[in-house]
Amino acid sequence: MKKIVYALVAMTVVAAFQSCDNYETYGEKKDKEREAIQAFLSDSAINVISETAFSIQGDSTSVEKNEYVYLSKTGVYMQIVRKGCGTKLEENKQVNVLCRYLEYNIIDKVIQTYNLLSERKYEKMSVTRVSGTYTASFASGVMYETYGASVPSGWLVPLQYILLGRQSDPGNEIARVKLIVPHTQGQSYATSNVYPCYYEITYQRER
Repeated sequence: MKKIVYALVAMTVVAAFQSCDNYETYGEKKDKEREAIQAFLSDSAINVISETAFSIQGDSTSVEKNEYVYLSKTGVYMQIVRKGCGTKLEENKQVNVLCRYLEYNIIDKVIQTYNLLSERKYEKMSVTRVSGTYTASFASGVMYETYGASVPSGWLVPLQYILLGRQSDPGNEIARVKLIVPHTQGQSYATSNVYPCYYEITYQRER
């Protein structure tokens, strides 16, 4: 009987050690995230520019050079494909913004969610700007159905640089950006599981 007990204890200890070996600390997950982002930048041949260079260029990035600006305050990498039409979001005013998007999990290398294929399916979010700070919540859409009303902070970063309007003619296109968003600026799943996402997003005002 003692031999059986000792064997069971030994098996329990081994299982505990294996469990510890498989456990990742938050620090290890952040390291994994940083490595995944760097690999994505390299594999995508992205040319990272500084915020100073971005400002000198008129808050713009060259699509031809595949430039992304690294925004140190948020850790977001951003390429402005089109600045858009219309005007910037006004102070102390709530505006409904419609978005089309694609979300790609950089670590797992899979498209997670998107709404690019449906002509009538938009992400609708209510956005307010107060003293230069943007807050928002989803009212409907795939992001709302998947992650809830909370808008990823990374989605709000471009709003200080783009124009919000409606496309009235072929040469007057709405804003479009590409983003690499770390978990700290991401949706709820990314935040809790510590992984970065790549996004392609368009922004326009609701009628």
